[in-house]
Amino acid sequence: MSHTVALVDDDRNILTSVAMALEAEGFEVRTYTDGAEALRGLTQRPPDLAVLDIKMPRMDGMELLQRLRQTSHLPVIFLTSKDDEVDELMGLRMGADDYIKKPFSQRLLVERIRTLLRREAATRDKTAPEPGVMLTRGPLVMDGARHSCTWKGQPIDLTVTEFLLVKALAQRPGHVKSRDQLMDAAYGENVYVDDRTIDSHIKRLRKKFKAIDSDFAQIETLYGVGYRYRE
Repeated sequence: MSHTVALVDDDRNILTSVAMALEAEGFEVRTYTDGAEALRGLTQRPPDLAVLDIKMPRMDGMELLQRLRQTSHLPVIFLTSKDDEVDELMGLRMGADDYIKKPFSQRLLVERIRTLLRREAATRDKTAPEPGVMLTRGPLVMDGARHSCTWKGQPIDLTVTEFLLVKALAQRPGHVKSRDQLMDAAYGENVYVDDRTIDSHIKRLRKKFKAIDSDFAQIETLYGVGYRYRE
């Protein structure tokens, strides 16, 4: 079964070239030239994944992502300007799963898309639960088959990347996970992201848990080493 990818960019040349590359790889592609148009399309007919440019007319990529995250776990890859680190960090904190800097390799984009779709399938497959998909650590309960996470009985709304990071940390409480190890857990060994990406995801995770429990302090930072889940 082919996957559907939505491309959102006001540069029609990029839309055309990337759409052709994805279609050649077997993807169904829908294209949008501004955020407002994309929001309607992504809401009415959700794709399997969206690739969003940040700077667009009518509604930029940041606002579009914010609106999407109110109701959807849709995997999202941001396209950012070459030197715009602020956009990258803001996008990750708002719930983007990955980002790629312009100009970018179409082969790299295809690989990132495939990686996110594989992760999505693995974490959301409800039809064939495997033994051990439930993870309980004190007040934390994670169900991998249903992509659900609760803290003290309250649901925590996590993206695919966030879910995999919490799972990687909570599997071995007290053991330190380096940023490289967390990258592998969340993105796979063949995809490289820098340290800022992991740090931004961790900050967003803490914010989500603290919204439920202001005393939440289970995810600890060991400066210069990595992160761990408290025993």
